Amino acid sequence: MNQALLIIDSQQELIDGGTEEPGVIKKDELISTINSVIQKALDSNVMIIFIRDLDVANGVGDEFQVHNDIHMPSSSTTFDKKATNSFYGTPLKAFLNEHSIQHLVIMGCKTEHCIDTAVRTATVEGFDVTLVADGHSTSHSENLTAEQMIQHHNSILHGHYNVDHFSVVRNSDEELFEPIHDQYR
Repeated sequence: MNQALLIIDSQQELIDGGTEEPGVIKKDELISTINSVIQKALDSNVMIIFIRDLDVANGVGDEFQVHNDIHMPSSSTTFDKKATNSFYGTPLKAFLNEHSIQHLVIMGCKTEHCIDTAVRTATVEGFDVTLVADGHSTSHSENLTAEQMIQHHNSILHGHYNVDHFSVVRNSDEELFEPIHDQYR
């Protein structure tokens, strides 16, 4: 099965925080987890794709770039997006189809926005998804703590389906590139 690791909005300003927004919680753990899963992807010969949000740091400078503590392989592909949805207005779907990708492992920022949207959209667009439970983060909102949002999304996105395609939530220490989606069909 052809697979890809999709790392969304793991940008310097989003993770560390900036003038308009605070950084994400447990950022050091998040970066460590992303690096660990990148290594697993490399070891499994899995394609790695980074998505950057053009709203972050107005799409320019060091703060717009993937966080400098993330080990971004030279073989990875990067797409920029203007919307919350990684598929909207980007060549992502065509690129995945061109490479016959069937399974996406998703991680990054922010849980309730771009991560949730990517997981749901991917299942509609014909991909099975594994969301890395400890591989996405966010910051506190007016109503919920970041921990509550992460826990809530891990719960509601596990087993989420669109008839033919499913999302499951697994921890980074599991065999993420050995999909278990057929258990839900």
